[in-house]
Amino acid sequence: MKQTVLLTGCAGFIGSNFVNTIAIREDVKSKYDFVIVDALTYAGRLPNIQKSLDENKNLTFVHADIRDSHKMDELFKKHQFTGVMNFAAESHVDRSIESPNIFVETNVLGTLNLLKESLALFEKNPAFRYLQVSTDEVYGTLQMEDPAFTEQTPIAPNSPYSASKASADLLVRSFFETFKLPTIITRCSNNYGPLQVEEKFIPLMIKRALANEKLPIYGTGMNIRDWIYVDDHNEGVWKAFTDGKAGEVYNFGGNSERQNLDVAKMILKHLGKPESLLNFVQDRKGHDFRYAINYSKAQKELGWTPKVNFEEQGLLRTIEYYKNLWAK
Repeated sequence: MKQTVLLTGCAGFIGSNFVNTIAIREDVKSKYDFVIVDALTYAGRLPNIQKSLDENKNLTFVHADIRDSHKMDELFKKHQFTGVMNFAAESHVDRSIESPNIFVETNVLGTLNLLKESLALFEKNPAFRYLQVSTDEVYGTLQMEDPAFTEQTPIAPNSPYSASKASADLLVRSFFETFKLPTIITRCSNNYGPLQVEEKFIPLMIKRALANEKLPIYGTGMNIRDWIYVDDHNEGVWKAFTDGKAGEVYNFGGNSERQNLDVAKMILKHLGKPESLLNFVQDRKGHDFRYAINYSKAQKELGWTPKVNFEEQGLLRTIEYYKNLWAK
């Protein structure tokens, strides 16, 4: 008998790539049906997954918001899910600085709605699983000499966004500890790839460069991010959902630490644009200096490792995708 899994936020960047690459694989389709819920905000776009929806009978889309407890209750009762994978989140740090309320409402209260509904199904089905897609930003920031984040790194968020994700993670943990709900948390470094909303760093740099417009670089551009190609991340998320141990956290990183300025320069070089387009602007408030992920636990327990090289594969694929999308 096939399992029915709820996917939330899967018209957005990471979730839509999960739908388009993993949810429609033959080995997955034979065992799983997916109900995809998305609020279709500025970052969630139905065209991202429309082709997959049209061509795969194991996918059902429902326009709904995880903040809507009544709608979530209705869906959980109707479909009797065997698992939940929560990709849904407000995720842009700048927006969280300007308008933090929606981040708490979606990332914290929305997660709480899903956990409460999941608990009711777990009491009927002990094989139920809940996976929370989180971020390395809950760990805070690193200096150059610091070792990479591990799953034991204390949570120390520095932005309203990361604080809301950390709060959600703590709720997920509490439902495992208090109610024994089989929960798993995944935390990843900065994702990149196709279908990402254009206000994010890499697509923004590409779009501005293609238009011969200035590329805004926060501060000195020395801030460091560990980049992971979205397909690598999603492979890890799926392995965690199917093979991970309840109550555990798994980190996924790309082994690709790069300064923001260097990434912008790579993009300009690949597009044949001058570095005179670089424009240094006032730094973001509370800007974390460095992120880096130690993914040895996922490597050992899940057999996962990133496959896509940043410069030679992932960045080139991403540039070509947006070049075809935006080039005039």
